Amino acid sequence: MRTIDDFTRPLEYLSPMDAPLRKVVREWADNEVIPHRRKFDEDYEEHKLIEPAFDKLMGEYGMQRVLFPSDLGGWGMGGSNYFATAAYMLCEEVSRADSGMGVAFAVVHWPLLLICVEPHVNRELCEEFAPIFCSTTKARFAANAMTEPQGGADIENMDIVRGSTIQTTAVLDGDEWVINGHKLWPTNSGGVCDLFGVVCTTRAGSNDPDDFAFIFVPADTPGVTQGPPYQKAGMAADKNGDIWFENVRVPRPYRAHGPGEDLKYFKEMVALGNTMSVAFAGGALLNVYERLYEFVTETTYKGQPLKEHDAVAGVLADIATDIEVIRVVGYQNARMLDRTDLYGPRWGEELVAKSRAYKYYTCDRAMDVTGKAMNLLSNYGADRDWDIEKHWRDLKIVQLWLGGKQLGQAEVARFFFDLETV
Repeated sequence: MRTIDDFTRPLEYLSPMDAPLRKVVREWADNEVIPHRRKFDEDYEEHKLIEPAFDKLMGEYGMQRVLFPSDLGGWGMGGSNYFATAAYMLCEEVSRADSGMGVAFAVVHWPLLLICVEPHVNRELCEEFAPIFCSTTKARFAANAMTEPQGGADIENMDIVRGSTIQTTAVLDGDEWVINGHKLWPTNSGGVCDLFGVVCTTRAGSNDPDDFAFIFVPADTPGVTQGPPYQKAGMAADKNGDIWFENVRVPRPYRAHGPGEDLKYFKEMVALGNTMSVAFAGGALLNVYERLYEFVTETTYKGQPLKEHDAVAGVLADIATDIEVIRVVGYQNARMLDRTDLYGPRWGEELVAKSRAYKYYTCDRAMDVTGKAMNLLSNYGADRDWDIEKHWRDLKIVQLWLGGKQLGQAEVARFFFDLETV
């Protein structure tokens, strides 16, 4: 019997810790998430089912500590030569169970990339924030507060808009930043966040890279208000809401790096966000394969298993081919981010553009695969008991974030065709 492990992982790319970590996360997924996930949609506000699973993965197993230096209670993965490849594997395995959990898990680490990962570790901020994540067995959450009501994905479109539409401001007053603004949609908002990484401007309307600021704000800081979570089509395990910053004061050193540097490493965050989006989609598709394998083997038509009919076999071949290619592309992209000696810095134009290409390609293929799978299941395709429709709803949301397909196309075309105005 074939399994998801028959889809190719380039073995020469894998971390020495890949096998034991994969085993732990897969067992967690099979025991703590998959038996309950059909009830997640109704649990989007309270997370009565979702929170205990997060507590075990991130708190008890320590996955929320992975980036911090080991002497601060972390695992030191931020200094690993397999940082991106290991992260890809973890996101893929969590997303096989539930891609909403995959993105919530990944975004705990997303703003921390700026301060915990070589070659730009901010030791002072690591020491400041490590206790939030490293001194507890309860799940703790970080959020990357980028999107604003008036601009949507403009903030990620730095090559053209260059931060000029950012309306959340950070003004120095003595030795403190005073932050005012309104953000919405960040993963791990909706009332659960413990630490925000906030995209700000130090001069409203400016397109100067030096005025782009990334500032950390603990969620319990006076003046921070989190709204309730939105109800979405899918991804109930990922809470999203509004955040208001009203005269919020944080120490001056809470800025990640400083003028010019914040924007540079923010581009690295975009590259890694796109790469892990491939893992979210790829992990969900592995489970689509598992559920589809079961259905076409057990269901019969004219006395034969459904899979033994020519027309069905052709569709199954197309589905398997897409999953195979996505998995190889995803690991290749992750390894490129690890091998900066060969491919340049993770914030460089090439890796940012190529990660965009892999993300929007993967999401297009994922929507096609889940649609084909639902069609093969016929009336059962929309049945929650078979889980395909859940993955379909979740994957549509993966397709939409980080500017969606349109911004991805723009950045890919800019890189490969030297566009100047798009």
